[in-house]
Amino acid sequence: MRSSTLPAKTPFAAPQPARSAEVFAAPNGAFQGFVMAHLHGPVLWLQDRQSARLAGRPWLAGALPQALLMRPAHPRDVLTAAEEGLACPALSAVVAEIHGNPTALSFTASRRLALRAEAHGVTLWLIRHAARPEASALRDRWRVTALPSARNADDPAAPGAPLWRVELLRTRDKKPGEWVVSHERGADGAADRLHFAAPFPDRAADAAVGTGGAASGGGSTRRHRAAG
Repeated sequence: MRSSTLPAKTPFAAPQPARSAEVFAAPNGAFQGFVMAHLHGPVLWLQDRQSARLAGRPWLAGALPQALLMRPAHPRDVLTAAEEGLACPALSAVVAEIHGNPTALSFTASRRLALRAEAHGVTLWLIRHAARPEASALRDRWRVTALPSARNADDPAAPGAPLWRVELLRTRDKKPGEWVVSHERGADGAADRLHFAAPFPDRAADAAVGTGGAASGGGSTRRHRAAG
């Protein structure tokens, strides 16, 4: 079982998510854990047909018991449902998975989504599968990929905490950056937390995987409360 050593922290402000964001997702499904840690309350989760085939059905029952999953066949229908969902005051967020670069997802369409999210206070996460970056009016652009899990202190042969390489590629109100991120589920009603750590130095991630080092302890990461 391969494991990673968490890198040391350098000073930074952990980025708070914008009201509207697109996430370029690796095919290993790493985006789901990262996005879910930001969600709470009623959520509308949408997948077009190709996204469902590539990423599979998200596990919502345990992580998001108030989530509603819809799987429209065409990206156009996903975007229409997302716009309607963003105008619904009963929802806290809309997650919309789109495969490729469909013509329906134009700059104008992204602007409508961003304006609807801002106007109604409902957060939008637009997940891009097998897509190339294009002009977008959404406020943040992220890329999320999986890293080998942290070492399990109780059983070295078992998986440890999941780790993600998270890049903020473009933003309107924050400094772009790259982090190694881990997730801690809240206990006794507390909110989930994401731990943002400084990225591995050049090729240090490969070295950490090869050595199977233990995850670093307290004081090596910056935390922020995950919010919808």
